[in-house]
Order: sequence, then C-alpha cells, then structure tokens
Amino acid sequence: MWQRVQTLYLLLATGLVASLFFCTKAGDIPYTEYWPYLVLLLITGFLQVMALTTWKHRVFQMRTASLSAIILIALQGWLVYDFISTHNTPVFHVTAVFPIVAAILDFLAARSILADEMLVRSADRLRAAKRKKK
Repeated sequence: MWQRVQTLYLLLATGLVASLFFCTKAGDIPYTEYWPYLVLLLITGFLQVMALTTWKHRVFQMRTASLSAIILIALQGWLVYDFISTHNTPVFHVTAVFPIVAAILDFLAARSILADEMLVRSADRLRAAKRKKK
C-alpha cells in the first residue's frame, strides 16, 4: 500500500486538506469559521481518508479521489471569488493555494490508480487466456 506512488499523492493531499482546518484565510479568520468552507473541508477530508484507506478497491479509490478533486476545485474557485469580492487589496496567504495543489495531487493519484487497474486487468486477461489454452 505505502510503496505505491498514488498512496503518497493521496497522503500529501490529505495533509494539505487537514492543514486547512488549522490555518487562517485572510487576516486572522480561520477557514473553519465560515460554515460552507467547513462543510466542504469536512467532505473533502472524509473523501481523502476514504481514498487513502480503500487501497484494495482500486475503482472506488479512483472515484473517491476524483470526487474529492472536483470538490477541492470548487472550493478553490469559491476562495478566489471570496478574495476578489471582499478585499480591496487582496491579502494572499500560502494556504489559499492548498486546495488546488491537493486537487492536482488527487488527479495524479487517480491517474496512477487507473494505470494500476489497467495493468491488473491485462494480467488477468493473459492468465485467463493461458488457462483456456491448457
């Protein structure tokens, strides 16, 4: 499980999402103070943990990582809109880019999971063809 590159991608993405629970957005306002951000962070955190722990079910893991990435992109869009609309001079924190970085890591993980799944299916197909020959 831990030797796969997709697990490392998912672990990094989970760490980035988890760090948003303790970071501030702009000024001293935490992300968890605004309840829609909190709900999106809870959903993506849950999906990240699900994707990280369901390594035996590759298709489910791929779908969970992809769904988490889509929600993180929506959260990033909402953050950008919030920064543009509420601040005359935008205060940029490094944590503002964590959702998009986590989404990129999720998409990379989903791509690696798909490659593993295709490799397993092709090996199963070859084994089945070899059994039919005998």
